[in-house]
Amino acid sequence: MARGKLRIYLGAAPGVGKTYAMLSEAHRRIERGTDCVVAFVEHHRRPRTEVMLHGLEQIARKELEYRDSVFSEMDVDAVLARRPQVALVDELAHTNIPGSRNTKRWQDVEELLVAGIDVISTVNIQHLESLGDIVESITGVRQRETVPDEVVRRADQIELVDMSPEALRRRMAHGNIYKSDKVDAALSNYFRPGNLTALRELALLWVADRVDAYLTEYRSEHRVSTIWGSRERIVVGLTGGPEGRTLIRRAARLAEKGAGGEVLAVYISRSDGLTSASPKELADQRTLVEDLGGTFHQVVGDDISAALLDFARGVNATQIVLGVSRRRSWQYVFGPGVGATVARESGPDLDVHLITHDEVGKGRGLPTASGARLGRSRVIWGWLAGVLGPVLLTWLLTSVTPEVGLANDMLLFLTLTVAAALLGGLFPALASAVVGSLLLNWFFTPPVHTFTIADPENIVAIVIFVGVAVSVASVVDLAARRTHQAARLRAESEILSYLAGNVLRGETSLEALLERVRETFGMDSVALLERTDETAPWTCAGSVGPQPAEHPEEADVDVPVGDHMALSLRGRVLPASDRRVLAAFAAQAAVVLDRQRLQREADRAKELAEGNRIRTALLAAVSHDLRTPLAGIKAAVTSLRSDDVEWSEEDRTELLQAIEEGADRLDLLVGNLLDMSRLQTGTVTPIIRETDLDEVVPMALGGVPEDSVELDIPETLPMVHVDRGLLERAVANVVENAVKYSPPGEKVLVSASAIADRVEVRVVDRGPGVPDEAKDRIFEPFQRYGDSPRGAGVGLGLAVARGFTEAVGGTLHAEDTPGGGLTMVLAVPTAPERLPQQPDVPAATTP
Repeated sequence: MARGKLRIYLGAAPGVGKTYAMLSEAHRRIERGTDCVVAFVEHHRRPRTEVMLHGLEQIARKELEYRDSVFSEMDVDAVLARRPQVALVDELAHTNIPGSRNTKRWQDVEELLVAGIDVISTVNIQHLESLGDIVESITGVRQRETVPDEVVRRADQIELVDMSPEALRRRMAHGNIYKSDKVDAALSNYFRPGNLTALRELALLWVADRVDAYLTEYRSEHRVSTIWGSRERIVVGLTGGPEGRTLIRRAARLAEKGAGGEVLAVYISRSDGLTSASPKELADQRTLVEDLGGTFHQVVGDDISAALLDFARGVNATQIVLGVSRRRSWQYVFGPGVGATVARESGPDLDVHLITHDEVGKGRGLPTASGARLGRSRVIWGWLAGVLGPVLLTWLLTSVTPEVGLANDMLLFLTLTVAAALLGGLFPALASAVVGSLLLNWFFTPPVHTFTIADPENIVAIVIFVGVAVSVASVVDLAARRTHQAARLRAESEILSYLAGNVLRGETSLEALLERVRETFGMDSVALLERTDETAPWTCAGSVGPQPAEHPEEADVDVPVGDHMALSLRGRVLPASDRRVLAAFAAQAAVVLDRQRLQREADRAKELAEGNRIRTALLAAVSHDLRTPLAGIKAAVTSLRSDDVEWSEEDRTELLQAIEEGADRLDLLVGNLLDMSRLQTGTVTPIIRETDLDEVVPMALGGVPEDSVELDIPETLPMVHVDRGLLERAVANVVENAVKYSPPGEKVLVSASAIADRVEVRVVDRGPGVPDEAKDRIFEPFQRYGDSPRGAGVGLGLAVARGFTEAVGGTLHAEDTPGGGLTMVLAVPTAPERLPQQPDVPAATTP
C-alpha cells in the first residue's frame, strides 16, 4: 500500500488564514471529484471559517472525559474506517487529551499516512520544536505544544501562509480572530508589530532553508555539477589586505540588488603554518561582513584559485568578487595571478567581478613563511630550469645558433644557474652547475665529446664557472631564506600584537582565543587543561573543535603553561618554529582564564556591594519611615492614657482608629521588609500548585477600600500554576500601589485574560503615569517615583511584587494606559495538562 502524501499550510503567525486556505483547497479538490472529508477542523466560532465548512463532509469527533470536563478529539478509527482519499486535520502540533489513541495529533496524522490516506494539515512556525527558544525570546511565551521539525520537513508539500503585521493587526481589531474582550490584550502583547515581524522572518527563513535543502538534495541525486542561480550567492575572495573592506561592501551592494542575496566572504589559508594575512585585518573584515548580514569562512588550500572555485561551486554561488591584483608589473612573470586564473576557469555559470581599489599595483605583502621553504611550484620550476634548461641551451648552441665562444657559453650556462637559484633555491642551482659543467666539458671544451680537457686554461675556466655558480646559488638561496624569515617574523609580530591588544582590552573570551589558535595553525581541536597539583586529574577549562584532548598525552601538540596548566592541540604535529607563537597563545589563554575568573569575583563583590546598599537603605527606612507610624501610635496611646483630658466617645474612636491605621502601616512595612530580605537571600521557596485566579485576586484586595477597585475576572479562565500565597501578595502590592496613585473618584480596573500558555492580570490606573525611562527603575528596592510623600511605605511594594512573580515563573512589567495612567501587567503560567474546551491560545488557533 502506497504511503499517503502530506501537505502542510505553515503559518507565519496565528490568524494569518491557514485553516481558511486549507478549507479552500478542500473545496477545489471536491470540485475535481476528489473524496475529501474533514477529520478535525476547529473554527473557533469565526464566521468566515465556519462558512467554509459548509458543503464538506465532517467525521464525528470522539468525546473524552478528563477532570470532570468533556473534550472532543479527532476519531482516528472513524477516519480509517471511512478511508477517504484526503483528510483535513487542523492544528498539527495539538496535544491530545490523556486517554486518546496517541499523545500528539501529528502521530494521528502519521497513522493516516501509513494507511495510504492523503492529509492536509496546518501548523504555525512557533510550534516547530527547533524554534522554541527563539520564539520564547521574541514573544516571552514558551510554546508547550510543539511538533518535531522532521515531521514538517518530511511533508510532500509545504505552503507558507503569510500576512503583513499591519494587516493581521487590522484583522484582529475587526474581531476576525478573537472576541472583542480579548482584542486589546492580544494587540498589546502577543500581536505587537515587532513580534509579528520577527515571526514572519522566522517563517520565511525556515521555508527558504527547506527549499535550499531540497535543491541541494536534488542536485546531489541527479549529479548536477553546474551552478543553478536560484538566488544570488556572492563569494568574496579575501587576501587579508586592506582592499578586503572595499570588496565586502561592493558585494553587499550587489546582493541588495537581488531578492534574497547572500554574501559569503572566504579566506584561503595555507596548510603549512601561520597565515600570511594580518590577523587584525582579517578580524575586522570578519566583523564587517557579519554586520552586513553575510558570513565569514576560512578554507585551507595551497592552490588558491582551485580552492576558491571549489568553495564557490560547493555553496552554489552565482558570483565571485575579487580585487584587482596588488602585484607590480614585473611580478606577473611568475604567473597570471589569482583573478585571471579564476576568471578563466570559472566557466559560463559563475560570474567573476574584478574590483579596483586603492591598493592596486602597490605590491603584495610578504608571503607567509612556514620555515624557510619556497613554494612547491617555484621549486618545480627551479628544478626544470636547473636540469632541463642546460640541456635545451646545449641543443640551441650546437644546432641552431652559430658558435659564440667558450666564455660566452659559460656565461649563458651561469645565467641558467642563477635563474634556478632564484626560482628553486640552492639545490636546483647546484644541480644546474653540475649539469652545466658536464655539458660544457662534453660539447664545448676541446677535445669535444670527451670529458678530457686539453687546454689548462679551459680547466681553470670550468672550475671558476662551478665556483661562481655555487657562490651565486648560495647567496640567492640565503637571500630567499632571509626574506622568508622576515615575512614569518612579521606575521608573528602582527599576531602577537593583535592578540595582546585584544586580551588587554578584554575583547576576547577564552573560547574565541582558542578558536583563533585553531584557525591560525589549522588544527582540529584546541583545549586548555588545568589541574590543582601534580597528582590531581586534568580538567578542561575551555575547548573548541570536535573531540578535544582530555590529557596532554593525548594531544599532537602540548604546550605547558606554568606547572599546572597546558594548551593541547589535536590535528597534526607542528614544526618547532611554530611553537614560539603557540607558547604566546598559551600564555595569553592563561591570562584570559584568570581575567574571566577575576570578573566573576568582581561580579560577586558587586552583589555584596548591592547588598550593603540595600542594608544602608533599610537602616534609613527604619530610621524614618517606620518611626512615622510609631510616632502616631505613641501619640494616640499617650493621649488615651492621659488623666488630664476627658475624651468623648467620638475622640476615643478617632484615636483608636489612628492606632489601628498606624499598626496596619507598620505591619505592611515590616512585611515588605521581611519579604525583600527573603528575596535578597534567596530563601523564597514557592509551593507550585494549580490555582483558580478568581479565588486569589479577590483575596488580594483586602487592603484597599471596597469602592476603589473594579474587578473583571472571567470564570472561564484556565487554572494557573503558581504559589497561591506569593501570587496573592504580588497582586496586593500592585493593586495598593495603583490605588495610592489613582485620582480621587477613579477606580482601579483589575482584569484578567488568557494569552497563549499564560494568564495575564492587568491592573489599570488613571494616575500620573511613569516615563518610559523610569518604568524599570520603579521595580528596584527603595524606589518611590518622584520621591512622593504620599506613600506610607519605603518603596518596596513593586520590588517585592516582581520578586514574588518571578519566583512563581511569571513576569511583571509596566505599560502606559491609553488616555493616561499606568498599567501593571502580571503574567503567570497556566497549569499543565489543563486544556480549556474553548482555548484562548493564539498560538494554537487558526482562522
